[in-house]
Amino acid sequence: MPRALLRGRWALTPPFHPYPQPLLRGTAGGLIFCDTVCRRALACAAPADSPRSAVWWCPDFPLAGEPRAIVCQRSEATRIAGARKAALDLPRFVAICARPMFWTEDVAAKCVGPQIINDSKTPSGRVHVGAMRGVLIHDAIFRTLRERGIEARYLFGVDDYDPLDEIPAGKGAHFEQFLGQPLCNVPAPDGSTASDMAEHYISEFFQVFEELGVKVEKYRMRDIYRSGKFNEAIDIILRNAATVRRVYKEVSNSDRNENWFPFQTVCEKCGRIGTTEVFAYDGKEVSYRCRPDMVKWARGCGHEGKVSPFDGRGKLPWKLEWVAKWISFPVTIEGAGKDHSTKGGSRDVSAACLRAIFQKEPPLNVPYEFFLVGGAKMSSSKGIGASARDMANLLPPELLRFLMIRTKPNSPVNFDVHEEGIVKLFNEYDRFHDRTVTGKATADEAFVTRLAAPASIEGHEFNANFQLVTALIQMPHLDAVKEIEKRAGRPLTASERAHLEARIRSAQVWVDGYATDEEKTRLQETLPARAAELTQAQRAFLHALADALPDTTWEDDALQSKIFEVARLTPVEQPLAFKALYRVILDKAAGPKAGNLLAFLDRDFLQRRLRELPFDRVQFWKETAVTADELRAWHTKEAAKIASQEHRVNVEGAVFSTEYTFTLTDGKRVLRRVVTEGTPAPEGVLA
Repeated sequence: MPRALLRGRWALTPPFHPYPQPLLRGTAGGLIFCDTVCRRALACAAPADSPRSAVWWCPDFPLAGEPRAIVCQRSEATRIAGARKAALDLPRFVAICARPMFWTEDVAAKCVGPQIINDSKTPSGRVHVGAMRGVLIHDAIFRTLRERGIEARYLFGVDDYDPLDEIPAGKGAHFEQFLGQPLCNVPAPDGSTASDMAEHYISEFFQVFEELGVKVEKYRMRDIYRSGKFNEAIDIILRNAATVRRVYKEVSNSDRNENWFPFQTVCEKCGRIGTTEVFAYDGKEVSYRCRPDMVKWARGCGHEGKVSPFDGRGKLPWKLEWVAKWISFPVTIEGAGKDHSTKGGSRDVSAACLRAIFQKEPPLNVPYEFFLVGGAKMSSSKGIGASARDMANLLPPELLRFLMIRTKPNSPVNFDVHEEGIVKLFNEYDRFHDRTVTGKATADEAFVTRLAAPASIEGHEFNANFQLVTALIQMPHLDAVKEIEKRAGRPLTASERAHLEARIRSAQVWVDGYATDEEKTRLQETLPARAAELTQAQRAFLHALADALPDTTWEDDALQSKIFEVARLTPVEQPLAFKALYRVILDKAAGPKAGNLLAFLDRDFLQRRLRELPFDRVQFWKETAVTADELRAWHTKEAAKIASQEHRVNVEGAVFSTEYTFTLTDGKRVLRRVVTEGTPAPEGVLA
């Protein structure tokens, strides 16, 4: 093989992209591809009857855990097991490339055989939206495995045997007396129909699952413990308490005294589980004490006793509970948040305990970063940030899924609920969706669009611009659905209508609960006071636009084009032109697409409003003028684009405005103005 090939990057037919800088070397009868990251190699070759060059998709090809396309020359070796061949017109040299892969495909490429995915949540209060990231990351992996034909289950646990260790925001009067008790034993808040605190809070969370299309096999830890499913794991872990203490010290530098056992019983006297300490195990029963000083957030009763650790009489600490889940279910994939996945953190401790006690490898970890709102991490018990329910009310299902899974898990998601942030999110989703339904999407764009949809996107080709929807719902004289259908140019399908109605609901939630006064789109009945801040050039632009409206077709695109045209002929910079429009109509510096906005308004009202601000003609000329030298320089630079030109002279007292209108080869017209006093600009200024 030519050495030059090893140093380069290969231009391969899309959608294939070159794998940067691999080490390749030829062998008799085939090739060996070496991965410098994994330090592994695979000998492979194309079969004798292959075309001169072919692509072989090898799902098990071990390059950083990703499936790779191997471009092979004809060879006498045997067919690669499991590979799929696709003949392409490729260069004759051997190369290797990575198929564009979404992050869930990277995870799936590491999986062999049936998979069991696990996630769980402690329902200590209203579940914040940050918890949805783990839920949707696991769901995206689950869907990808199923799409690849890999047998998979998705389990989701309710950690309702955890102690109540914090009081949900604003609920102190009810919950304080139950601190330290298992969540499933704590009464639900007043007015709730739930059987207990855990069910009260998790039921709301599971309702969001349904709306997002997340299908899980639910289990509750009260049932797991009480049914005896963990009995064997509990016994083995307690018999290996010394090993657990050693692992804690070696992995996390956490000291446990020689009488500490990894188990907490439910106190037979006070019912608390968070205040008990086990100090002995005889193979049948544990000895424990309920310590008044065990934790700061609850006070134990001081009782000492002896009880069986089985059948729900207590629980494992959550790091060992993780181990019991991995062994008993058994789990093959379980991601963990950044706070648990640090070196020496909870995940490392649990994995080390699993290896030391059960001689098993831990499930595949998919570490994920925090979900932030405005840069802040959230806590459900402290009431910081939005709950999952609140966010599901704000964002339609496909948008919330898109927000959570489009970013690689090891990168944080920072959601900005202000107008700029939420509009950007909707626009990005719409771009992905539109490119997918028109066949223009990249592999990643199409994949994330499918994963973001709770169900099939078939029959859903049109999305209404969210910023436009927010403007429409704030104009009581308009029917948002009818206006959107006008812009679609056809009746919406049932799927499109349902998505539009969801966006209308989201827009209303945003306007009512999140938008600042400045962000709300209110049609101003009178000229806003802040319009007085507009420059003379901006005012003149508004007057010129009013003059142009009678001959303009009253449709979005035509109005948008007219705004650009009038701005070029004023002339005024386009951003300043649009700011002037939004200011006099909405008293804002920005807003929905201007052409759409104007199309909603009465023509006579709009013309009157645009003419309300007077302007000083001479000052306007001076603000928009260039010097004769600047005009000549511009003309020289743009000469190749100019099809024709004309000029005229306007005069106001002793001030002359010599205006040159240029028609460009693309049909657009632009104006340049030279202002002089006493006499007009010389006719030969452009000679």
